[in-house]
Amino acid sequence: MAPHALWQDVANWPLSQYIASSSWAFPTFESIHVIAICTVVGSIVVMDLRLLGLASGAWTVNEVSRDTLRWTWGAFLLALVTGSLLFISKATDYSANPYFVSKLALIVLAGANMAVFHLVTWRKVGDWDSSPAIPLEARIAGGVSLGLWIVVVLLARAVGFTLDKFGS
Repeated sequence: MAPHALWQDVANWPLSQYIASSSWAFPTFESIHVIAICTVVGSIVVMDLRLLGLASGAWTVNEVSRDTLRWTWGAFLLALVTGSLLFISKATDYSANPYFVSKLALIVLAGANMAVFHLVTWRKVGDWDSSPAIPLEARIAGGVSLGLWIVVVLLARAVGFTLDKFGS
């Protein structure tokens, strides 16, 4: 089955059709999705700015992480669920939109950046946690994360304005 046919089948599911045709479902899921993304990005920005040494200097990196991480993951899960519901309602249009595809690719890169940070740099956080000098690797991870999430948000806005331009 060709990818376009697969996405067309998804868009034809009863749930997909309901979300696409309902006067309240799509806007409700979209609103929840935007709030969740704001929480995800906001909590990540707090951590990234701490890693860059630009904010929250009175708190250790561990304290900032402890206070933000549960919000990040909870909101990310909510954004994933609502984003999936939005996607299925117009699967062929979203899958053909280069801004949407780019957004997803950058979210994967942001996840890879976070994974490398937590698997490598974070292992030595006890050595530099309360130090005013954040190691270069942590600053790079924070800067890359901040840049990726800014572009993700810009691409997400572009999706909203171009969805009907690339679809079937």
